[in-house]
Amino acid sequence: MNELEQLKQRVQQLETLVNQLIHSDRYVFHKKVQVLDGRSIQTGKTNGTTIGTETTQKIAFHGSTPVIQANAISSPSGGTTVDSECRSAVSSILTMLRNKGLIAS
Repeated sequence: MNELEQLKQRVQQLETLVNQLIHSDRYVFHKKVQVLDGRSIQTGKTNGTTIGTETTQKIAFHGSTPVIQANAISSPSGGTTVDSECRSAVSSILTMLRNKGLIAS
């Protein structure tokens, strides 16, 4: 195989690789992904973005140990002393945690 044929073959291999990257529905990383300082991750405004597509996938923040989604936490009820303002605040916090997927519903 002469030099020109080798070059054509390498160009074809590169075109194939680029097409696989462009037309793939996902990217699989075999190394850590690093976002440089001062950069942002932009997400979609219509359908949004999901991190962790199953409740058994582990996630962590700020160097903590990755864990699966926490079990559901019941809203406050019962008891001898009823503080409606506190119950309302706790219920709002639980709703936010459920909506963000940090605890199960």
